Amino acid sequence: MNQALQLGFRTIINLSSFAEFPRNLGIGRLAPLRGKVMGSKGRSISNSSAIAGQNFDSKLKETTDNDNPISNSPLLKDIKDDPGKIEAMTVQQLRTALRTAGISSKGLKRELVYALQSYLAEEIDGESSLLAEKLDPSDSDKKISMMLETKSVEDQVQGRKTSLTKRKKPLDVDCKDVSAENGVTPVNQSEPWSILAHKKPQKEWIAYNPRTMRRTPPTVNTNFVKILSWNVNGLRALLKLEGFSALELAKRENFDILCLQETKLQEKDVESIKQSLIEGYENSFWTCSNAKLGYSGTAIISRIKPLSVRYGLGISDHDSEGRVVTAEFDSFYLLSVYVPNSGDGLRRLTYRTMEWDPSLSNYIKELEKSKPVILTGDLNCAHEEIDIYNPAGNRRSAGFTIEERQSFGTNFLSRGFVDTFRKQHPGVVGYTYWGYRHGGRKTNKGWRLDYFLVSEAIADAVHDSYILPDVVGSDHCPIGLVLKL
Repeated sequence: MNQALQLGFRTIINLSSFAEFPRNLGIGRLAPLRGKVMGSKGRSISNSSAIAGQNFDSKLKETTDNDNPISNSPLLKDIKDDPGKIEAMTVQQLRTALRTAGISSKGLKRELVYALQSYLAEEIDGESSLLAEKLDPSDSDKKISMMLETKSVEDQVQGRKTSLTKRKKPLDVDCKDVSAENGVTPVNQSEPWSILAHKKPQKEWIAYNPRTMRRTPPTVNTNFVKILSWNVNGLRALLKLEGFSALELAKRENFDILCLQETKLQEKDVESIKQSLIEGYENSFWTCSNAKLGYSGTAIISRIKPLSVRYGLGISDHDSEGRVVTAEFDSFYLLSVYVPNSGDGLRRLTYRTMEWDPSLSNYIKELEKSKPVILTGDLNCAHEEIDIYNPAGNRRSAGFTIEERQSFGTNFLSRGFVDTFRKQHPGVVGYTYWGYRHGGRKTNKGWRLDYFLVSEAIADAVHDSYILPDVVGSDHCPIGLVLKL
């Protein structure tokens, strides 16, 4: 097995420009990607500058002269039909479009582009209501949290042997706390996730802090596998962000398998991405939506070659949106899953709870007859009140309805699957999703929607189940699992 965990693209990496990491990671920075990968209609990326300025200016004038709802805005309709035009817009055009959408128009051009792309991607996906409903109704803040700064990262792993058993203890991550004044407990302002943010916190609840709550790696003589899962909210857009570095993330986490959700790729994009994966991390398996281009999409990327791979649930009614990839390994099945969200006005609530959830549950129980199952991804449900900042204000919001929460319990937890994070941290408030529009990330007003559920048979083999709230670039953050083999 190749020792180097490498997540990058040959088209943007000059390997000779990096110092060699002995028996370590060789991942190039993805930030400089500019127009290397063509996007889909859902979130296409275009470098074309042939857009007629007068056409945009005309639409801008129509927008500002008429106080129309967003759905009736000629400008937003035009961009929604061809999101590739966004990158060719001027700063003034971007700001006008964002103001029309009711979104903060402050920031540099790259931030404005990203904000508009994210907003329109949500509209195209038909899930804009989810974002709106996930916000605290009493919160009047209309700003977007654009936490795109490049963060310095301490390497957590000094080296890696060929075997999964040869790993070294990670270094501590530096932290500078604000000094206590007037008897107030100091809070690290650069780590908002360490703030206990909840509308109705219980006395025994505490905030999740990965610096203090993540467990040290297993001993060097222990066989284990490390899996990360991340809803990237559009893979192409993530790779274009200047503040994102796959090199730093992979060096720090040194994962064996990466599961992705909401890649928003089309099938025509996949082969070029697979061909450009650098040596040592070439086992990648992708599924895309055929029902709606540039929508949904899941993947499993692994340094370990699986025994077999399956796509979907084997049910045509569920398999047109690219929501499930299953990889079989020696000791377990691994599923990367993007569960359908109940959507605008809860229009898909019945489908979600009465059809999808039971079908997924039956599928994994059938797999379990052969070997244990690890189910990970964006499961689009905050199961308990501890898993959402404002439970009272979201009783009828997609992702926190009583129907979805009951379905989660009935179809997964009651059938022998263990929520690994909650088992390890029973009284800890930790979120994996924060809405853009109200700056939820900077105030830690979020939801826990991303999970690692495992068969009861291997629940005690879970060494660590954790959240990486400092990793930005999506409205979700990655989650991780360390499983002893």
